[in-house]
Amino acid sequence: MTPTYRTLTDRTLTDRTLTDRTLTFRTLTYCTNIHPGEGWADVLDNLERHALAVKAAFAPDADFPLGLRLSGQAAAELDAGRVAAFRDWCAEHGCHVATINGFPYGPFHGQAIKEAVYQPDWRMPQRAAYTCRLADIAAQWCPHAGTMSISTVPIAFRAGFDESDWPLVRSNLVDALTHLARLRDAGHAMITLALEPEPYCVLERTDEVLDCFDRLRLPPSLAPFLGICLDACHQAVQFETPADCLGMLAGAGVPLLRVQVSSALRARGAAIARLRRFDEPTYLHQAVLRTAAGRMERYADLPQLLATGAGRGSDDECRVHFHVPIFLAEIDGLGTTRDFLEALLPRVPAAVPLEVETYSFGVLPAALRAEPLAASIVRELTWVKELLDATHRRD
Repeated sequence: MTPTYRTLTDRTLTDRTLTDRTLTFRTLTYCTNIHPGEGWADVLDNLERHALAVKAAFAPDADFPLGLRLSGQAAAELDAGRVAAFRDWCAEHGCHVATINGFPYGPFHGQAIKEAVYQPDWRMPQRAAYTCRLADIAAQWCPHAGTMSISTVPIAFRAGFDESDWPLVRSNLVDALTHLARLRDAGHAMITLALEPEPYCVLERTDEVLDCFDRLRLPPSLAPFLGICLDACHQAVQFETPADCLGMLAGAGVPLLRVQVSSALRARGAAIARLRRFDEPTYLHQAVLRTAAGRMERYADLPQLLATGAGRGSDDECRVHFHVPIFLAEIDGLGTTRDFLEALLPRVPAAVPLEVETYSFGVLPAALRAEPLAASIVRELTWVKELLDATHRRD
């Protein structure tokens, strides 16, 4: 039987199998790392002020999946009583936790973060301990027959990482994955860990992902618990193609656990100088320049690119890790990688959650922040839904 693809705005059905056909449901949400605040009280306040407004506008009659970002502080504050109370909150408001963002451990808004966002990385036992804590929380929110992924850093930031660090990385990953396997053996849900490749990190290109999985040599009992969170912005910055990314992962048997729906900046030739208005002090904006001759030049941050006078040739193209609203194809004379998303999303298997992740609204130029935040999020979710609906109609 052919799957019927349903988006989040369809009324939730409790039984996925009907007598005449099998229904495959698409999880579509947004990541709450867009909202500032590190403590659990901040998380709950943001959900009540923003996520419920998004649900009311986008999915008033459906159970709404939450892409929940939990910092180290919030995870530590979630005792058994708060975990149970939030489960009740979700039931009351027609929501459920679909994914957990375990990438940024510390503050993520309102101060210079840059490469500190990767700390602690997978060379450090603190990263494993934080991940295990998130898994314990997730196990209380996810139905026993369900699955949920926790996204995490791409091993470490590239600068300062050495070949000799891999044994530490493997040891800490094995500790975390063993914890996930024990939760499953104890009857809890299948909680998985999703490494998220990112420019200028140990894992940035898809071939480096495959090399990492080969090098880890995980035992069969742990291998199903580790996969990839594919961030569309990140892979577009690498000048990869959706077909190649997905094909390489599938061919190597690397699980695709989540897709983060995001878009990057792009500029050609003289327009590369216009990227200067996006040089802001909070986040790291890695850049990749492809020259007319096909040479790739990689920069850890936008100021380093701009200092080189890049764009000397009219056919030089630069892509920058700056998450911009996914529905935009152009911004003030600059392009975006929206076309990467248009090629990617129809190829993503329906069982893989889609999570819109434009966390940089707070640092966008003022002209791009004219509408209320909830309205922007709804506009992004609607763009994804309409793209997928159009694809399914063609099929």
